[in-house]
Amino acid sequence: MKSVILMSIVALILASCTTPDVEPIPGSITYGGQPRTKLTKSPIGSLVHNSFRTVTGVAYETYVIQPDRSLKLIRREIRSDFFDQN
Repeated sequence: MKSVILMSIVALILASCTTPDVEPIPGSITYGGQPRTKLTKSPIGSLVHNSFRTVTGVAYETYVIQPDRSLKLIRREIRSDFFDQN
């Protein structure tokens, strides 16, 4: 019984957590606004991946196509480029 109550409390705490929006940076598809062209053939909810070089390494981004066909940046990972440092 105690474990059920504990798991319920943990579930409520996790459900109340929100992740902050990921802001676009130079090189992001949505940096400076939405792209002029819309992805009309891709299903809503599809994921779009983008990668580009930054000063500190390579950025890997994931976008999701919204119902209005705009892109929402949901994830970014920057991997340091330690093999190419001069």
